[in-house]
Amino acid sequence: MPRKLILSAAALLILAGCAPKIQEPVEICPGKGTTAEALAASRFHSQNMVPLKANGQCRLDYYVEGKKKPQSENLSVKLWANPPMEMYLQGDKPLVPTAIVLGSNEREFWLSIRPKEISLYCWGAWSEQDSSEGPVINPRTLLEALGIAEVEAGDGWSLSNEGAFDVLTRQEQGVTTRKIYIYSCDYRVRRIDFFGSNGQVVARAELDRYQEVSEGFFVPAVMKVVTYGRNTAEGSLSITLRLESIKPAEITEQQRNYLFERRPPRGFKHVRRIVNGKWIEEPQ
Repeated sequence: MPRKLILSAAALLILAGCAPKIQEPVEICPGKGTTAEALAASRFHSQNMVPLKANGQCRLDYYVEGKKKPQSENLSVKLWANPPMEMYLQGDKPLVPTAIVLGSNEREFWLSIRPKEISLYCWGAWSEQDSSEGPVINPRTLLEALGIAEVEAGDGWSLSNEGAFDVLTRQEQGVTTRKIYIYSCDYRVRRIDFFGSNGQVVARAELDRYQEVSEGFFVPAVMKVVTYGRNTAEGSLSITLRLESIKPAEITEQQRNYLFERRPPRGFKHVRRIVNGKWIEEPQ
């Protein structure tokens, strides 16, 4: 299977938004005065986090090498999250249950894709990922888009203002790795740009229609991601969660063991382990 297809499909399947158009904020409010204030406001959100569950729909458009038109997949999705690092996303289609599974816990993350054009299982240990060279789109990206992965503390952050947004920019070794666009009026994240080691944008997540899960804890019902090649968009995938389905969840120990523990791959054409951004073929 061409590496290009694997990388593009994997990148697209890990984050998303759906058909509803992302609304542009029209009101402009004063932003935070310092980087410390902006970071503190962002982290305040995490103090109210609770386990949650939701369901909805998603659409994936991806390219297969040799074909001019994109392939499309429409899936129903179920999501469970147990902050800060446990997450399970399952996408189903008629006659193909668990067509997509994306999961993570504090030790590792994994992704399985069953449509025959891809048939891929990949996984990695968090301890083997370098923050600047590891996979840009991964379960932590989804956790961050949902607002349940804390913004890292420490140096490297700077604050600027662009119209209706406060913009937190993260740099590592002089290279921009991430920009977080926060709407100044409600201080919720509306966009995240992810950068590669060359300083170019490799993915953009847009977030909208926040729903309150518990007092002071909001998650976006609409998430949209576009991944980029060399200055051009490669494809997109989108998830729209049903507002009424976004609820706090009581996750039992039995459910945790099922949802948040990685199981060995079976029946996939390609099995790969990700180590510092490199895809290593594993024997089957």
